[in-house]
Amino acid sequence: MLDAALADTVRKFPVDIQPFRDMIEGMRTDLVKSRYETFDELYLYCYYVAGTVGLMSVPVMGIAPQSKATTESVYNAALALGIANQLTNILRDVGEDARRGRIYLPRDELAQFGLCEDDIFAGIVTDKWRAFMKDQIKRARMFFDEAEKGVVELDKDSRWPVWASLILYRQILDSIEVNDYDNFTKRAYVGKFKKLLSLPVAYGRALVHPSQTPVLAKKAHS
Repeated sequence: MLDAALADTVRKFPVDIQPFRDMIEGMRTDLVKSRYETFDELYLYCYYVAGTVGLMSVPVMGIAPQSKATTESVYNAALALGIANQLTNILRDVGEDARRGRIYLPRDELAQFGLCEDDIFAGIVTDKWRAFMKDQIKRARMFFDEAEKGVVELDKDSRWPVWASLILYRQILDSIEVNDYDNFTKRAYVGKFKKLLSLPVAYGRALVHPSQTPVLAKKAHS
């Protein structure tokens, strides 16, 4: 049934098959790789498992007919949203992943803040950890900011759910901060009431019309 649904989607929409292959590659990678030396390595993993979802979704959601943005810029924004969401997942699940023997944080950046794997397995929030997490959260928010530029360019029927996803996921980062960066023993989440309050905000943003001036493409990550 899933194959039939995918075949039907590919037949109806101009979907590129490469992101699907890349996602499978990401799943394979996750079976054998549990450490990442640099952010470039981590970015590639995030692309495989989440950035691909953004690229798959754009042809189905559609770009607004009146949008003056380049197709490339919209795809780059969709890619940025996937990366932002996956980075948020990683920052939320540090403790849970560590208990499984997995660390999805760049080793070189941990070292820059005087941290190592043992600190993560110890699960103690220190000033060094807080400083490291602030830096990681800042970068994730930059990807969310980049993603915003493309959401407004989507077809009107697609903007609301995408805005809702973006807003709710970004609030997980806020929750990590509220928890004093303890993502070892506390799981950051957005409560039901806050989710409900976010929906009209997302709807309001979805009403904003696409740009009427050309929007140039910008790479989500160089």
